[in-house]
Amino acid sequence: MNIQHLALPVKQNHYADFFEPSYPRRLLTMLLDLRKPRSAPEHRVAVTDMQRLSAQFGATAFTLLAVSLLFLVEVDPERVDPVYVVEWTASTPDPTPPQHADPAIPDPRTEPPSIDSALSEAARFDAATAADDAPGGQAGLAPVEQPLSLTKIQAISDSPPAIRDINGFKTPFGNSRGIGNRTRQIIGNGAQATDEAVLRALRWLKINQQADGSWKSQKIAMTGLAVLTFLAHNERPGSSPEFGDAVQKAVEFLLSRQKPDGHFSETDPNEYAHPIAAYALCEAYGMTLNPNVKAAAEKALIPIVKGQHPTGGWDYKMNPGVSSENGQYRDDTSYMGWCAQALKAAKLAQLHVDGLDKALKLTVKGFQKNASPDGGFGYTSPGQGGLTGVGTLCLQLLGAAGEPEVKKSLALMEGWRPSFEAKGAIGDSLQYFCYYATQAKFHAGGKQWDVWNREMMALYMRTQQIEKGAARDANDQPADVGWWVNGDTHTDRPVMDTCLAALQLTVYYRNLPTTSTAALQAPEASPFAQADTHDLPVIIREL
Repeated sequence: MNIQHLALPVKQNHYADFFEPSYPRRLLTMLLDLRKPRSAPEHRVAVTDMQRLSAQFGATAFTLLAVSLLFLVEVDPERVDPVYVVEWTASTPDPTPPQHADPAIPDPRTEPPSIDSALSEAARFDAATAADDAPGGQAGLAPVEQPLSLTKIQAISDSPPAIRDINGFKTPFGNSRGIGNRTRQIIGNGAQATDEAVLRALRWLKINQQADGSWKSQKIAMTGLAVLTFLAHNERPGSSPEFGDAVQKAVEFLLSRQKPDGHFSETDPNEYAHPIAAYALCEAYGMTLNPNVKAAAEKALIPIVKGQHPTGGWDYKMNPGVSSENGQYRDDTSYMGWCAQALKAAKLAQLHVDGLDKALKLTVKGFQKNASPDGGFGYTSPGQGGLTGVGTLCLQLLGAAGEPEVKKSLALMEGWRPSFEAKGAIGDSLQYFCYYATQAKFHAGGKQWDVWNREMMALYMRTQQIEKGAARDANDQPADVGWWVNGDTHTDRPVMDTCLAALQLTVYYRNLPTTSTAALQAPEASPFAQADTHDLPVIIREL
C-alpha cells in the first residue's frame, strides 16, 4: 500500500454522504423541492420529507406543551401522604387474639408527622390491646386474679408489620436509650467510663435477684427501682440477651403482688413503694408495649390520681383527705416526687387514665406550695432542705422549668455530695437527695451541669465496690460486678444505693433535657442547708 496516497488532499465534500443533514437544512431543501414540478423526483421526495418532518415537529411541540403544563399545576404539599418505612418479618401467629387499643391516627390536613413519630404510632397499633372492645370499655382495668405472663413481648415485636430502627423495637419512648444515642451522649458528656460502671451494677443486681424476681428487703420498692435501672440502660425482655430474663422476672413479680384495686401487697406502712412500682410499670409498658403491663400500670395509676389533694400534693398512702392533726392537707414533697415521676412516665408512655392530664397540671401547684420564696423546697411546708432537688426536678419534668422556684433552687444544691461507707465519708448529703439533684442539674444544663457532672462522675467511679469475675456476660464470659454502699442511714442498702447511683450515671440518655437550651449560667453557690429530722426520703430503714 502506498502510504503517500493516504496523505493526499481530498475535497471537503468528500464525506458529505456519510452525515445526516441538519433539521433546518432538510427543511430548506424540502421547501425548494416542493416548488419543482410534480412529475420531478425531487418533488416526490420533498412530499415524503414533509410528512416526516411534521411528525418530528409535532412530537417536540407536544413535549414542550406537557412540560409547560407541569409548571402551571400547583401541588399542595399538605396533601402529600407521608412515607412510612416498615420492615416485615416472618413469625408464628399468636393463637391468642390480641386486644387492640385505638391507634392515634394523624390528621391528613395537618403537617405530616416525622418518620420517628409515625413508626412509633404504627408500633403502638400492632402491639397494644383493644380494651375498649370489651363491655364497659374498661377491660384493661379489670382485676387480674393471676399474674399475666410477659412472654408475648417477643411475639409482639416480631409480628408483621414489625416496626424497627437500628436500636430495635420502636416505642413511645423513641430510641434515646438505644446503643446509638447512648454512645453519642456518653461521648458528648465525656463519660465513656460510666457505661462499664453501669454494666457492673446491672450484673450485681442480676446475681442478687431473688428466686421470685424481687430484691430484698423491701421487695416492692426495691424491685421497682431495679426495673427502672435496667430499663434506663435499654435492657428489655425479649431483646436483651444478658438481662432480659431478669427484667421479665422482676416485672412479673410486681404484677403478681398487685391487688385488684391497683395497690400492692407487702408494701411499707406509708406505701412509699406504690408510686415507685407504678413508675416502673409505666416505663416498662412504654418500652415493651406489653398489654399485660399496660393493664397493671393503669390500675396502679388510679389510686395516685384519686389520692391527689385539691392543693396538688399527696400524703402517705395516697390519702386524699386532710391531716388529722390540724385539719389541713398534708403535702409531702418526698412522697409527691415519686407520684409526679409516675404520672410523667404514664404520659410519656401514652397511657390513659381518667384525670391524668388534670393531675399533672395540678401537681405544679402542689410543689409550689412547699417552695421557699428564696429558693428551695421543704418537707411539708416551704423550706430549703434536701428535698430541694425533688421539687426542682419535678417542676422541670412538669414543664415548669422556667418558674422562679426552679431557677433559685439550683444554686442550693452546689455543695451536695453523697457519703459512702466503704470509701470514707465525702460530704454529708443523702444519696436520695443527689438522685434528684443530678437530674435537675442535667435538665438545667450549662456550666453548673458541667461542673456537677465532672465531680459526681469521678466520685461514683471512685466509690463503686467491684468484685472481679463474679458474673457471666452475654457471651458467657467472666464479668465484673459492682455496687455502692452509702454512709447515711436512710436507705435500704445496698440495692437502693446501687440503683440510685446507676440511675444518675444513665442520666445522659435516659431522658432528654426538658429545656430548649443548655446555655444557662451557674448562679452564685450557697452552702447546703441541712434537712431537719423529718426531711427523710423514700424508704426509711435503720440497719
